[in-house]
Amino acid sequence: MIAAVALALSSAACFAFGAALQQRAARREPQHGTADPRLLIRLLRRKSWLLAKAPDLAGTVLQAVALRFGPLTLIQPLLISGMFLAIPLEAALDHRRPHPRDVTAVAACVLGLAAFLGAARPRAGVSQPSLMGWLGVAFIGGALVGICLLLAHRATGAARGTLLGIASGLLYAGTASLLKSVADRVTDDPLSTLTDWHLYALAVVGFASVALNQNAFQNGPLAAPLTSITLVDPVASVVIGVTAFHETLSFGGLRLLVEVPAVLAMGFGIWLASTRSTGREGYEGG
Repeated sequence: MIAAVALALSSAACFAFGAALQQRAARREPQHGTADPRLLIRLLRRKSWLLAKAPDLAGTVLQAVALRFGPLTLIQPLLISGMFLAIPLEAALDHRRPHPRDVTAVAACVLGLAAFLGAARPRAGVSQPSLMGWLGVAFIGGALVGICLLLAHRATGAARGTLLGIASGLLYAGTASLLKSVADRVTDDPLSTLTDWHLYALAVVGFASVALNQNAFQNGPLAAPLTSITLVDPVASVVIGVTAFHETLSFGGLRLLVEVPAVLAMGFGIWLASTRSTGREGYEGG
């Protein structure tokens, strides 16, 4: 388990570096509509964006290995630690100091989630969910993503970035759950993985999450979409882990005295990131 935690933290650092570089490239492109795939096509022609995918790829490999040896309810939440690195990285690339509101939002989410995990104590379940489990994840997750996209179509600035970030986080949670399933199957029987639907579902959901993520990065400061993505991803992963993979969390008694304030802190962090002004003052050092 210690090795899985170390791999997850290393993956978080890679994702943070990649996110800061990708957001910088995405903001240089003309504004695109909600979930417009043309943005990703344009970014594929940018050398700076393609170079940013290198740490992303390394992070994905580390994430897959970590998921092979640790529960989804533990590994995905640990990736939130990358938020600590991505915000100052974005500021450094823009030659400014991190905005205090961004730092506060990130700290509230990270500390809230860390407290929640410490109290809930995630434990492993089954290695492969049932077909009904996967259908439940697809139906509920797809409906939530659709609602976020409809609301984002009417929103602007940081609010739009937050909504797209929430949708991206949900897709990333689905990607992680499929990645865990594929990683387990590859270890047991590599050849059978090529004919297994999990691999192709992983490719589709993974592509959709990356495309939507770039649209989120175009709207407002990095903290708005990144806070949403990095919080919704582990929270949704915990739900998938408990319902589909039958992983367990501890609730009740004195634990609720920690868990309830932790959830409130995470909600406050998302609100803080989504309501910051996106004008010029949001990008200048003060």
